[in-house]
Amino acid sequence: MAYVIGSECVSCGACAGGCPVGAISEGDEHYVIDADTCIECGACAETCPMGAITQE
Repeated sequence: MAYVIGSECVSCGACAGGCPVGAISEGDEHYVIDADTCIECGACAETCPMGAITQE
């Protein structure tokens, strides 16, 4: 199950820097995770200071 970034995201970019496969990019309202690229490692969730990243 891929990870998703919720509305709590403040677009700090910490998650993008922590993603080993580059699955995270800046979206229109906040950062987004490409589910097809995500390897479900959880590194992004560990780096998010807002706790905005959860598994679907």
